[in-house]
Amino acid sequence: MPIATPEVYNEMLDRAKAGKFAYPAINVTSSQTLHAALRGFAEAESDGIIQMSTGGAEFLGGQHNKDMVTGAVALAEFAHIVAEKYDVTVALHTDHCPKDKLDAYVRPLLAVSEERVKAGRNPLFQSHMWDGSAETLGDNLSIATELLERARAARIILEVEITPTGGEEDGVSHEINDSLYTTVDDAVRTVEALGLGDKGRYLLAASFGNVHGVYKPGNVVLRPELLKELNEGIAAKYGQPAGSKPFDFVFHGGSGSSAEEIATALENGVVKMNIDTDTQYAFTRPVADHMFSNYDGVLKVDGEVGNKKTYDPRTWGKLAEAGMAARVVEACGHLRSAGQKIK
Repeated sequence: MPIATPEVYNEMLDRAKAGKFAYPAINVTSSQTLHAALRGFAEAESDGIIQMSTGGAEFLGGQHNKDMVTGAVALAEFAHIVAEKYDVTVALHTDHCPKDKLDAYVRPLLAVSEERVKAGRNPLFQSHMWDGSAETLGDNLSIATELLERARAARIILEVEITPTGGEEDGVSHEINDSLYTTVDDAVRTVEALGLGDKGRYLLAASFGNVHGVYKPGNVVLRPELLKELNEGIAAKYGQPAGSKPFDFVFHGGSGSSAEEIATALENGVVKMNIDTDTQYAFTRPVADHMFSNYDGVLKVDGEVGNKKTYDPRTWGKLAEAGMAARVVEACGHLRSAGQKIK
């Protein structure tokens, strides 16, 4: 069962929270990067999450039409076939989707899964993200309520981002300032709108100083201990036992995070960590090395014919896959998911 059923996806998330580990959520933009992610999970003996952003889906849709739904559906269907050859379980997820792209991305994809479920099949994707961080919290949660109801009916988990993550991700950008820290009041308003699982399961991308993109350790002030405060505040308000973790947290903007920051996040309920920047570099770096090392082979220099074996996309594509897969293995180690696959 390489692509998780709704029941198995719930089990994956429950196991992660109980075991204090998280699944790397790897952004993919092609069949090559999909295979790299699957290979990395398999080599680490880790289950995982594979995701497509709006920009990634648009790229997958081809530059002639740039249709996000076509791109996402096509790669998801492809994943359902090729994942059978990997001895791990993965969930398919769509990453950041702002308000102006909901009607061109998440809502049509929900409709695809709704039709599949009506026909007695499993949904195409296992979870979708609504990124309302650019909206007021009231508007954000109003839309989230509508999407959660549809997602629940389609046996899909919704991910919500209630407060901003700094930096830029597929056209959604936020300044790096004090707004990058979710408050207990924000968490309370979220529960009042979305419940605690009774209205459908959701993943919560809370902000604790996270920033998308590339940064060096020390350049961003992360406070993963804030997640403990959010859980404790909700547990106290809703009469849950001390030490409860009401939320399934997502760690966004993790590139450059220290081992200590990641460990603290895992202790406090993070079950999913997005990884994109680092795997992009790991995919591209071997290609750059190949091109520089084989300059006169990949180019027809001074009227020569070049070397087909060096410019054949399969030659450098294999190197790219291996480089990215190795970074996925590394991520599984950092997030403690290595060796944790469902038997």
